[in-house]
Amino acid sequence: MSDARDARETRLGVFKTYKLYVGGKFPRSESGRVYEVADAKGAGKDGAKDGSWLANAPLASRKDARDAVVAARKAVPGWSGATAYNRGQVLYRVAEMLEGRREQFAREVADAEGLSKSKAAAAVDAAVDRWVWYAGWTDKIAQVAGGANPVAGPYFNFSTPEPTGVVAVLAPQDSALLGLVSVLAPVIATGNTAVVVASERAPLPALSLGEVLATSDVPGGVVNILSGRTAEIATPLAAHQDVNAIDLTGASPELAAALEEAAADNLKRVRRPSPTPEDWTADPGTSRLLTWLETKTVWHPMGV
Repeated sequence: MSDARDARETRLGVFKTYKLYVGGKFPRSESGRVYEVADAKGAGKDGAKDGSWLANAPLASRKDARDAVVAARKAVPGWSGATAYNRGQVLYRVAEMLEGRREQFAREVADAEGLSKSKAAAAVDAAVDRWVWYAGWTDKIAQVAGGANPVAGPYFNFSTPEPTGVVAVLAPQDSALLGLVSVLAPVIATGNTAVVVASERAPLPALSLGEVLATSDVPGGVVNILSGRTAEIATPLAAHQDVNAIDLTGASPELAAALEEAAADNLKRVRRPSPTPEDWTADPGTSRLLTWLETKTVWHPMGV
């Protein structure tokens, strides 16, 4: 017994290596850079210097952002072409896998947001439920956003929603998992692909979510997760000609204004950050689902 106890006391622990999630794979930043992540109780403007060190997170570069866009664009045809029912099954599988790693995520959320164990567990449960909620909407949103239009003439006229394409998502800075899921799930539920910029201060739950997505039947490239300096990563995404829309939720007012100006260059669809703090536990409604859909109207002569 004493030998076994001594071995445990002298053994070095194996720390988790956090990586980016791009194209269904887990690369390090192409620059080789990392930055220190601290717990929420001590982390401030000076980062890990003020709190307990948790891990080194990849410091994604502009090149990583461009690689993520390439992966997201490549995944658009397959994901947008899948049936809405199939997308719902995949999102439900994400909820299943996240539920299976509930304890790990509760620890990460507690450290990231400075919550008690019970509150962190409740946040993880809410994130699981949010995936299930959006899974149920995948094959129903078309009935809300589309329909048959009355016209004067011998024609059928139908409006149907279609995905926007590649969406860049700046995740909330203050809600490392539930807020992240709340902005990401509606993007992919409606058939879009996503490039996510995780919370700069608390990226670890987002990077771990990449591991869940990789084992949840989500095709590679549908979701790509980057960590690092929000402004550094978001700037090339806002200006990228192959990004169709951008969610500025996690941007400061000053950064949001600059990114919106850059996004206008190729007429990106932009969702501005809320002027007041968002309650991520509230019923999300269909607003975010409808944001990332475009309407296609088809005329067809009767009797043909």
